[in-house]
Amino acid sequence: MRAIFVDKNIPRMLGVKALKPLWPGVTTSRLSSARFADLGEIEPPGPRWLRVRNLMCGICGSDLALLQVEATPDIAPAALPGNQRFYLGHEVVSVVTEIGPEVTRFQVGDRVVMDTRFQGAHCLSQEIEPPCRHCQQGNFMLCENASAGVGPRGEGGGWGEGYTAHETELYPVPDDISDEQAMVIEPLSVGVRAALRRLPGPEEKVLVLGAGVIGLTVVQALRALSPQAHIAVIARHEHQAAMARKLGADVIVGRGEDPYQATADITGAKLYAGMLGNRMLLGGFDVIYDCVGSAQTTSDSLRMARAGGAVIMVGIKFAPLKVDLTPVWYQEVDLIGTYAHGMEMWRGEQRHTYDIIIELLRAGNLEAEALITHRFPLEQWRQAIRTSQDKSSGAIKVAFDYRD
Repeated sequence: MRAIFVDKNIPRMLGVKALKPLWPGVTTSRLSSARFADLGEIEPPGPRWLRVRNLMCGICGSDLALLQVEATPDIAPAALPGNQRFYLGHEVVSVVTEIGPEVTRFQVGDRVVMDTRFQGAHCLSQEIEPPCRHCQQGNFMLCENASAGVGPRGEGGGWGEGYTAHETELYPVPDDISDEQAMVIEPLSVGVRAALRRLPGPEEKVLVLGAGVIGLTVVQALRALSPQAHIAVIARHEHQAAMARKLGADVIVGRGEDPYQATADITGAKLYAGMLGNRMLLGGFDVIYDCVGSAQTTSDSLRMARAGGAVIMVGIKFAPLKVDLTPVWYQEVDLIGTYAHGMEMWRGEQRHTYDIIIELLRAGNLEAEALITHRFPLEQWRQAIRTSQDKSSGAIKVAFDYRD
């Protein structure tokens, strides 16, 4: 079973980061801690474990960040002993090929998508009793026992031919959901969870900063969950802007436009400039979804939100950031994190993020297949990665397609 993975080898990571400006290809060379390897014939390691064969898998920015060694070893998650090997690829739909004798949730032939497998172990996958408070609530990505190291770990991932997983790490795909729709459930869940972290009310003005695939999933989620909200999107590339318009954006702020002036024009805020080039708005957007997550976009988002507004950190960087946090206290702007998916409060009841997405897909309120712009076989993984990183290619979601 072939797979692409990255090991947490800090000396090797630091060496690759030092060479990368001079030799960009070092990230996929033998010097890198990334490997494309044959793991051999992998068997389910326990009675509640199973094995799957992959059908399709998307290329995610977090996968690319790990592959391109964008992480720094001083970030908080790097201290956790549970995070040692990362099998790339989690936006994946697969079919079950083998189950352990105590598996009850799945049968051979069932289609599945990853639920928590990529995020790491949790109480249920380690069969720890009693589960921690977060696992009891269904928010497994926040598990307090994630690095307990109890029991086996799955091998393989979405960037490969298949993988093994504990039955609690997977989610069943209904028969009326296509492979393409199933593959996009996980990235759509990022947008839906982000929207529900601070869902705007009717007529509230929101900004989606960034129009990559995650920004586009946020636009869709906002339009589906809060149809009367006014949605502005900052998009750097025309193909992203065109897709954002198609998915429900009201206003596009394009490359070359000043986002601060655009904020003032859209919201009626007052814009002020300091002597040192710093700028501040009084007034601004009710909610901003930062789908880039850089130091610059985080600082800008906090300044472009109105007093008492909120900034949702959707995009991520695997490195410490130098950010101006003064709007958090000076304007009482809420800075809210979001990670993956879990349990949501929706329409007065607790629902899994995936349940909400499937309902919205069936109703035609979310677009999945149009996001997939390029497909590659696994053997062309280097070309697939280059295409995904080259925005001039028109790429939105690049996918590996393992089907005949």
